[in-house]
Parts: sequence; C-alpha cells; structure tokens
Amino acid sequence: MKINLSGHHVDVTDAVKQHVQEKFAKVATHFPSLIALDIIISKEHNQFYTEISTNYEGARVAVKGDGDVMYKAISAAAKKLDAALKHRKGQLKADRHEKPVSTTPPIAHEIIQEMNLSQ
Repeated sequence: MKINLSGHHVDVTDAVKQHVQEKFAKVATHFPSLIALDIIISKEHNQFYTEISTNYEGARVAVKGDGDVMYKAISAAAKKLDAALKHRKGQLKADRHEKPVSTTPPIAHEIIQEMNLSQ
C-alpha cells in the first residue's frame, strides 16, 4: 500500500513517516485491496488535524482526526479509518446475500376472472 503523506504548516520528519507506516501496517494487512492512502497533517491554532482519504472497492472513504499532539491526531484518524473500512466491507458482504423476494398480492380482477361465475 502506498502512503502519500504531506504536511500543512507541519514538518514531516522521518520519525513521523515511520510512525505513520507503523500505524497503517495493520490496515494494509486487513484490507489488501487498498492501493493508496492520502494523508494530510495540518496544524491550526495549536491543534493538529489529520485527514485521510482513499478509494476502497469503488467508494471514497475519508476520515479526520484531531488532537493537541500530532501523534494523537494520527492515531485518532487511524482508528476512524479502520472503522470506516470495516463498515464498507460489511456493506459489500451484505450485498452478496440473497435478498428476500417480495410477493405481490393478487389483483382482484384476476381472481374474479379465474372464478367460474357462469352458472
């Protein structure tokens, strides 16, 4: 899985890159069809924000996490991404199950035509 990491008003150091790789290693193993993650780490008013977006099985999945420490914001976003991907995976599995066929009630004029009323 490719991780595109960028920072907005934040220096993305090797330590941050390493932390992100460790956090999203679990996501990569649970969702092998995931190709790439776009991660933006930003800082505004002494608060860190992490935005993650990706495409998973035909749907766009985007999450945000925040915290007063950068690593806390990354962890919050990682948890939300894992939950969102599990939700999407559940939707895909539910679509595979056979849906019950709805039966239409018989129409009254069809019933009357079938009845033998010519006696």
